[in-house]
Amino acid sequence: MCGIIGINSNQNISSEIIHGLTAMQHRGQDSAGIVTFDGNFKIKKGAGQVSSVFHNVDMDKLKGNCGLGHVRYATIGSTEAIDAQPFSVNYPFGLAMVHNGNVINFNSLRKKLNREKRLIDTSNDVELILYAFAASLEKKDIHKISVDDIFETVEEVQNSVKGAYSVLTIIANQGFLAFTDSHGIRPLIMAKKETENGLTYAFASETSVFDYLGYEVMRDLEAGEAVYIDKDNKIHSKILKQEKKAFCVFEYIYFAREDSIFHNRLVASERVKMGKRLSENLEKSGVKPDIIIDVPNSAYFFASGLAEKVGIPYRRGLAKNRFIGRSFITPNQKERESVVKQKLNPIKDIVKNHKIAVVDDSIVRGTTSRHLINLLKKYGAKEVYFISASPPVKYPCIYGIDMSVKKEMIASDKNNSQIAKSLNAESVIYQSLEDLQDMYSDLPICDACFSGNYPTGISEDVLEQIEAEKLKSNRV
Repeated sequence: MCGIIGINSNQNISSEIIHGLTAMQHRGQDSAGIVTFDGNFKIKKGAGQVSSVFHNVDMDKLKGNCGLGHVRYATIGSTEAIDAQPFSVNYPFGLAMVHNGNVINFNSLRKKLNREKRLIDTSNDVELILYAFAASLEKKDIHKISVDDIFETVEEVQNSVKGAYSVLTIIANQGFLAFTDSHGIRPLIMAKKETENGLTYAFASETSVFDYLGYEVMRDLEAGEAVYIDKDNKIHSKILKQEKKAFCVFEYIYFAREDSIFHNRLVASERVKMGKRLSENLEKSGVKPDIIIDVPNSAYFFASGLAEKVGIPYRRGLAKNRFIGRSFITPNQKERESVVKQKLNPIKDIVKNHKIAVVDDSIVRGTTSRHLINLLKKYGAKEVYFISASPPVKYPCIYGIDMSVKKEMIASDKNNSQIAKSLNAESVIYQSLEDLQDMYSDLPICDACFSGNYPTGISEDVLEQIEAEKLKSNRV
């Protein structure tokens, strides 16, 4: 999962791009980068967080009236600076691109592009999308390129590139393009702002970005949709290849900021609803906690919703070091364990001599859960019940979340009792998949990591390729 932003304007937007990336830092900490266009592409990118990549940068060298930005955590490929986005090519026209998502047919697509004499320099799959787009576009009459030509090119990309992706592209001296995969798995939101130089349009992975930058949210892009802004700042949009819609439900559960909105649903409110849904499973379990606490920060709304529904006091039982990153998106298991140990510490007088229900957004590998349970017991908790706001994660995510190695998933081969024993908890309670699906009966979601039902379809061979690529990148 990554964060992307693009702005098309009649004034310099380089600072806005960087500020927008800062608001999405939670979506990726491996690398950051921007590209601006003002007659020529100007690119600055590197490994690390936004503040380090753009520290002491001469902003005059990044001036441009349109631009793209990206923050990355790698699910396939290396974490080296060479794999940082954006990417660009100089023909046709000159193209620059960023994306959020994951290409699942990367091996066959790379071979196809190699046969067409296109050398893929990196392990970043946005390069595959970029070259596939360029190869299709150059078949058109580029001396009089039309909106239909652009849309036909996007549709060819949607037909050849399989997986989940939201893409932003600058077509030099022609226009600005945004498009999504045919299932709409990854988010992309469009916004606008009136300026003294005219109307500015922007796209980003989350609406919270627009709150910071002062934009008015227009709408989410549809599955399989392309939006093209031409040289005259006129918007053209068309739904091209659209298949069964399947928005990633993990955006609501974990990844997105609580103040973001997707498909007219505020993330914070969704998490409160999920917490309330947990109440029945807590009551069925027969456990009687004295207090309910959350794993900061994403679990607060789940825990508060659950506590409100069952009438058990909510307490903040864990203090968080806010300068430590998210353990879920750290590069490997050893580093995750180190991050967890530094990140959270019990508030002793609150947990001592209490039976505690700990609510977290999910249990994937069990690293965080096991450490917290042992820590709470060390500081005097009588019993610890661990509650997951999501169903058991049993299947690899192939669409851009760092859960592509099945053997890592604690629920892949264990039942609840076995998981509780492994975590040293008195009980483990999960959200049911049926309840989660019922919550989104009016919004088609991707729940493949819980159900094994992949909207794009998947073969065992491709699953093995994705896992092998993940292991190769030394991020396990």
